[in-house]
Amino acid sequence: MTHVEDELTGQPECWARAATEVARHVGELPRRGERVAIVGCGTSFFMAQAAAALREGAGHGETDAYAASEFPHHRAYDRIVALTRSGTTTEVLDLLGRLRGRTPTTAITADPKTPVMTTADHVVVLDYADERSVVQTRFATTALTLLRAHLGLHTGAAVTDARTALAEPLPQDLVKCAQFTFLGRGWTVGLAHEAALKMREAALAWAEAHPAMEYRHGPISITTRGTATWMLGEAPEGLARQVRATGGLWIPGALDPLAELVRAQRLAVAVAAAQGLDPDRPRHLTRSVIL
Repeated sequence: MTHVEDELTGQPECWARAATEVARHVGELPRRGERVAIVGCGTSFFMAQAAAALREGAGHGETDAYAASEFPHHRAYDRIVALTRSGTTTEVLDLLGRLRGRTPTTAITADPKTPVMTTADHVVVLDYADERSVVQTRFATTALTLLRAHLGLHTGAAVTDARTALAEPLPQDLVKCAQFTFLGRGWTVGLAHEAALKMREAALAWAEAHPAMEYRHGPISITTRGTATWMLGEAPEGLARQVRATGGLWIPGALDPLAELVRAQRLAVAVAAAQGLDPDRPRHLTRSVIL
């Protein structure tokens, strides 16, 4: 079993623990009414997008998401939340350093022995969700679960669905597809982008992600027999019918969207295996980008 396979199977337990322990971190996490920006790089940026949409949608306050390298310093925020598994990513550390003394910062990380511990004003350590693999799975989803639970939006159903996602076989013929499109709406757009990233990282697959309604505005033109379109969350009316009419494979989001992401992670590993690739050694990638 690869590191990625081992780590993605541990997600239900990590999510349950994060939800249980969230009360310990109330002082470090955004308060209702604060204007917040959530930042990250790569996978963490996509989790930031999902978390920002969840928070603002729940009425907790204006919330934006940025790649750490693209943070708009001319904008004023009450708090910045940085997601960084390694605690060493150059763009995140540079941003936190520039914000010190100006804007309160909170970092959510997996490693308590890294520079982020002294660069951020507050730190939440999810060391039980740390990973050996380059490709992120359980840290990212556990960090999002922590934020989801902080908003009162996490339920035990997500954990149950994650176990289902790990136990049930993937849809027939999915691994054989030549191209994959992941779709989301609202907070699940970030999840869709992360699912596509997993396919590119682990399996070198042709994978895209789009807001579900935008998919009709051009991207659906690549859909045909031998491609797959996977919806994370509830699909717009009529979209499944349109995809099936192209000859493409339609995968509905039957589980909690975060559990659907677990299924997509499994798909990435399965496609990698079918191609003779090692998902623990993704091409051109390292566990942390240090410039």
